[in-house]
Amino acid sequence: MTRPGIVDSVTLEPEDVRILRALQVDPRVPFATVATVLGLSEPTIARRYRRMRRAGVVRVVGVVDPGALGQSRWMVRLRCRPGSAAAIAEALARRDDIGWVALGAAGSEITCAVRSRSREQRDDLLGRRLPRTAAVLDLQASVVLRQFIGGRGHYWAALAGTLTPEEEAALGGGGTPFTEQPVVRERSARPSAGDEELLAALPADGRATLVDLAAASRLTPGRVSRRLQALLAAGVAYIDVEIAPQALGFRARANLWMRVHPARIKDVGRAMARMPEVAFAAALSGPHNLQAAVHCHDLDALFEFTSDRVGTLPGVEALEISPVFRQVKQAGTRVDGDRLSEPPSDRLPR
Repeated sequence: MTRPGIVDSVTLEPEDVRILRALQVDPRVPFATVATVLGLSEPTIARRYRRMRRAGVVRVVGVVDPGALGQSRWMVRLRCRPGSAAAIAEALARRDDIGWVALGAAGSEITCAVRSRSREQRDDLLGRRLPRTAAVLDLQASVVLRQFIGGRGHYWAALAGTLTPEEEAALGGGGTPFTEQPVVRERSARPSAGDEELLAALPADGRATLVDLAAASRLTPGRVSRRLQALLAAGVAYIDVEIAPQALGFRARANLWMRVHPARIKDVGRAMARMPEVAFAAALSGPHNLQAAVHCHDLDALFEFTSDRVGTLPGVEALEISPVFRQVKQAGTRVDGDRLSEPPSDRLPR
């Protein structure tokens, strides 16, 4: 991996990257544990993390998984009238049920991930609001059938090898870098009213203390600890570590829309999940049955990656490359330029 790059005036040092990897292994790991494993002091770990967070390099967020609630997720492509896409993308990014928004095709196409928590919420967006928007010329919605990498505790493999296997094991890792799972659970969970307040507090800061979460959810710290562990174990929520790709030197982003032979789609998806450039890969319904979000160091590297590595995978029949013109929202976090933004109204004490 090349030396980490720069986000504004913040230069990532090797120890910063090691901290990022430690958070990937366990997003809520105590800084004292990270300090012991990395051989640094706890104040140093905390100071470096806060510096990266202020600079928009990293955010740790809690995300509700609609699949655990019995709801499907969708990838949507919108073709818009010239000059209208940016405003529509901003409106979509403000919605809690939209987890990822990108502008492509020089600003005339929007790609977004819909993770509605109810069928009514999803149908209202996809069946009524978007189709009736005059500036939307075309809408393609595909249901996510199987996710190979991205979210739900999956590692982004760009930092693989940053820590030794022994260090990752000491942090609670040591398993496979991703766990392929069905998108929709057979038995859906039903969070209680208290759980809902806890789930509403997690997106502000996935590393919030039990005391802060208790204050936000009106539960006791002991109750928060038990319910949080139960919700994470049941897959109702997961803690995601969002990293600004440019901080690691990845300056060319693109969506790959692929047609893969049905008998090969699992093999291709699993192969892509192990590639450092791939942050998300999933099997979809529709004419493009595999979609991936990729980060490369520059456009030349994107060309080499798609032609030499993706295009040569057995079963890949067609590949459309859609460079990202501007990232508006990454997972649950708004993006300002190449920086991850803090939420406008943080429910947790600072």
